[in-house]
Formats: sequence, C-alpha cells, structure tokens
Amino acid sequence: MQLKKIVIATTWALGLTALTGCHAADNGAASQAAAGQTASAPAAGKVMAVVNGSPIPQAELNALEQDRTAQGQPVNDQVAAALRESLIDGEILAQQAVKQGLDQDSNLQMRLKLAKTQMLAQAFLANYVKSHPITEAAMKAEYDRAKAAAGDKEYEVEHILVASEGDARKIIAQLNQKAKFETLAKKDSKDSTAQNGGNLGWVTPAGLVKPFSDAMVQLKKGEYTKEPVKTQFGWHVIRLVDIRELKFPPYEQVKEQVRAGLEQQEVKKEIADLRAAAKVE
Repeated sequence: MQLKKIVIATTWALGLTALTGCHAADNGAASQAAAGQTASAPAAGKVMAVVNGSPIPQAELNALEQDRTAQGQPVNDQVAAALRESLIDGEILAQQAVKQGLDQDSNLQMRLKLAKTQMLAQAFLANYVKSHPITEAAMKAEYDRAKAAAGDKEYEVEHILVASEGDARKIIAQLNQKAKFETLAKKDSKDSTAQNGGNLGWVTPAGLVKPFSDAMVQLKKGEYTKEPVKTQFGWHVIRLVDIRELKFPPYEQVKEQVRAGLEQQEVKKEIADLRAAAKVE
C-alpha cells in the first residue's frame, strides 16, 4: 500500500530497446544466406562485417554504442570490439535458427511481432516528447504549484493499518493501556511499514490521502488518534512522532524531475486521446 502520492513525478524513461544478439534480416535474405547464396551489400551505408554472405551494417554497431552511451556506460575500443563480436555471433546463431526452421515457430513469430509493436510504440512516444518540448514557464508553474501544495511543514508519522473499525478500536484501547505503538504495529499492522514499527518517515500533508493527512495535522508530538481513521486502504491508528519546517528543494535542483513529470502527463494524455479515437472491438 502506498500512502504517498507523487508531488513531483518520477522520471519518464524513453528509448528504443537495443537488440545485441540478432541481426534483423528479413526471412528471404536470411534464407538465402542459410542456403549459401551470396547476398549483395546494401546500396548505401558502410558494412561492419559479412557473415556467410549476409552483411551486418555498421549502423547496427553504432546504434548499440549510442544506447550504451545514453545509459551512462562509456564505450572504449575494448567495448566496441566486444559489441562487434556480439553482433557477429548473433548473426551466426540467427542463421542457424533459420536453417533449423525455428523462424517459422508460431510462438517466436508472435514474440517478434510483439517486440516490433513495443519498439514502434516507444519510437512514437520518444518522437512525441521531442516534438512537444516542455517550456520553462510550464516547469516553473508546476514547481510553484507543488511547492504551494507541500506547505511549510513536514511530519514524521507512524500508523497501524487494520481491516476493520473494530480492530482499530482494539489497538487504541491497548495504547490507552500504555502498550507500545511500535510493538502493536509490528504485530497487527497490515501495511508494509509494519516491520519498521509503522513508521512512514517524513511526509507532507499533500503527499498523503486526505483523511489521513487531516487527522495527522491535528495531532501534537507524541499523540495518537483516539478515533480510527478510514481511508481507501483500511482503518488507521496514527501517531505523530515529530514535526519540523519543510525545506523544499530549489527549482534548479529538481528542474529535470519536473520536466520529466510534465512529459509523462503529456504522454498519458496523448495515449488517452489516441485510445478514445481508436476503434477497439
């Protein structure tokens, strides 16, 4: 269960999946190579290697190197050589698969079609993001909105989540008899925070579902709710551990996260619009 809502959205990762094994020749060309027939090199573009008559374009190696670089992995001569060998090995294995008729396997054909669909979808989304850049004004406005929503205080809070109001009242009764909150949380809470004594860490009201935050901000340090609090997750008993001034991160520090969050919103809207216009039977 996640009580925390996203204030500044997590990064939207886009990019094409790198295929480091199979050289994607069409079935006809692959069959010719498997039969020992010589395939002519592409009319344009440098060829990295020719395996049993089937050319591997230099562009494929370049794509793998670009993917590694984009992931923050440097490409030196040794890495480039290893990538080149992996492409050659992949082409050899692919040709053997064709010789054995594995390219006709229905499950493999389905997976290849699925991979193609996913890569085309990712390519569309990457192009959409590129052609719809987020403006500086939009990012600043979103930052200001999130900052205002976060408020000026943050709270260290614990909670015990149970399935029913009756169970919550039993917890409160035990707390009234001086039972330790952390002990009851570890024993009775259904939330993933149980092992930590119910501790949610430092949170802001804007980052929590409203019934929970409304009850939390009414508490003083060390107090717990005397009435069960109901949310869509179940029934809570809440204890306020501490409160402090919120130090919201400066704009420049989170600017790229804000951009990514807005890009994600735009992408979701585009998908929803396309879905609404599509005929799905």
